[in-house]
Amino acid sequence: MLYIPRKNDLFDDMFDSFFSVDSRSVDMMKTDIREKDGYYTLEIEVPGYRKEDINLEIASGYLTVSAKRDTSNEETDSKGRLLRSERSFGTCSRSYYVGDTIKASDIKARFENGILEIIVPSVEQKRIDSKETIMID
Repeated sequence: MLYIPRKNDLFDDMFDSFFSVDSRSVDMMKTDIREKDGYYTLEIEVPGYRKEDINLEIASGYLTVSAKRDTSNEETDSKGRLLRSERSFGTCSRSYYVGDTIKASDIKARFENGILEIIVPSVEQKRIDSKETIMID
């Protein structure tokens, strides 16, 4: 009998072949989701980004969290000659289906110490068909 090792999940092969996922984005946006008292709480890891780097939008029932970083650190000597130059660029994005009845004003967001906390109601509301931006406190 020939032994052929298989992946644990039947869908792994399909997703690996059709989608190219930047593993750094997935690793950067690890998420814990909890439900309590009619709300979902999402705690999303976004280390190395500032609040100003993060954008939240809701459209067609999907809450999208994206972050973009573009920093440059140059060090020169007294004559203005470049001694060291370091650049850091990065983007990551992740979407969560929250239902097509949630609007931006229903969602609360807070960012502290590299953790973005988003609170979304889990109750049904009327359907909203527009794209809105959510402010982070």
